[in-house]
Amino acid sequence: MSARVSDYVSMQRLWNRHEALARIGATAAGGVNRQALSAEDIDACRLLIDWGKSLGMQPSRDVAGNVFLRLAGRDDRAAPVLSGSHLDSQPSGGKYDGAYGVLAALEACEAIIESGCQPQRAIEVVAWMNEEGSRFAPGMMGSSVFAGARTLDDIGSIQDRDGVTVASALQTAHDAFADIPTHPLCTPVHSYVEAHIEQGPLLERLGTTIGVVSGIQGKRTFKVHIDGEAAHAGTSLRRERKDALLAAVRIIDALTQRMHDDQDLVKFTVGRLDVHPNAPSVVAKSVEFSIDLRHPDSEALTTLGDAVAQICQAHAGPCSVKVDELSNAMSLEFPQSMRQRIRSAAETIGVSWMDMLSAAGHDARYLHPICPSAMLFIPCHQGITHNEAESITAADAAAGARVLSEVLLSLADS
Repeated sequence: MSARVSDYVSMQRLWNRHEALARIGATAAGGVNRQALSAEDIDACRLLIDWGKSLGMQPSRDVAGNVFLRLAGRDDRAAPVLSGSHLDSQPSGGKYDGAYGVLAALEACEAIIESGCQPQRAIEVVAWMNEEGSRFAPGMMGSSVFAGARTLDDIGSIQDRDGVTVASALQTAHDAFADIPTHPLCTPVHSYVEAHIEQGPLLERLGTTIGVVSGIQGKRTFKVHIDGEAAHAGTSLRRERKDALLAAVRIIDALTQRMHDDQDLVKFTVGRLDVHPNAPSVVAKSVEFSIDLRHPDSEALTTLGDAVAQICQAHAGPCSVKVDELSNAMSLEFPQSMRQRIRSAAETIGVSWMDMLSAAGHDARYLHPICPSAMLFIPCHQGITHNEAESITAADAAAGARVLSEVLLSLADS
């Protein structure tokens, strides 16, 4: 039997790259802090570029901060196949969220090179800018700008907690990569495949190697700002106070009750709370908090999300409240033809698979409207993610890269 391209995937090489990348932004507890457009994120992108260049792949960056590595095809005019994910992390993130998809795509390309195949159309490995939305909210900025769903003007003025804007941080990154050619935005894409850790426990629990992702559940995000009035904690009368923090507590409690469902399908999270002046003896003058709302049913997500502003206003008391919706993305389903390619590749190389929905958001959401897109998952130990304890096995990582290599080559030759 002649060798398949997946036979050239190296488990050790892929694992070594994960370990090398994880040293950039490493935390004491074994995770990574590599937030978007930070010095650590820039260093990670540089390492990725160096790896690609060593394989003869052409690096480029677009104005949204996305990094590309191009494996040339026989027909350079044909739209490329894209595969990747992101290198940025949460402040206390794991080694594999996002990074696995980028490194699996790079490993798949190296396997194709070593096999001696040159695909009909180019394959581009991509690391999308700011998928996590931790430093700058909302997330998935790079992929959304690339796909035309957002513009640079839409994201440029957004600030992190230190007042640094996305535009300023992008300029710092552009200066760091002045030697890298520019990749145009909104270029035609033949197809997109994103490999990722599951970020859930099902694959490990069921002893299955590959998750064939059917789609992504919907997500709406909001920023709630409450204005009250600072006052002395010992002298101001309760009935006269405009306590922004107590208003936030009432609002969050009311939202939590409204979002409750016995089936546990609604995912409602307040993950960030900023209080000002945040002093022990001062009544809070203002509070800002985040809302992350998810549901697999778009109609239910619409109904729940539309109730947020009304609930906030009803429980603000003497304070004023402003609700800004940052993102609104309904549930989506990936094309059956793309999912079948993943199933077929898994069966070809002899690994188990199952269909499953992604409960987390991914950059594939924004590629889906502009080209046939798909995702594959590998197991994640106990489903732990966005956590320094995040863990996968080298064998599962290699199996995912083997499946990915077969899918990418078949797409590039289609």
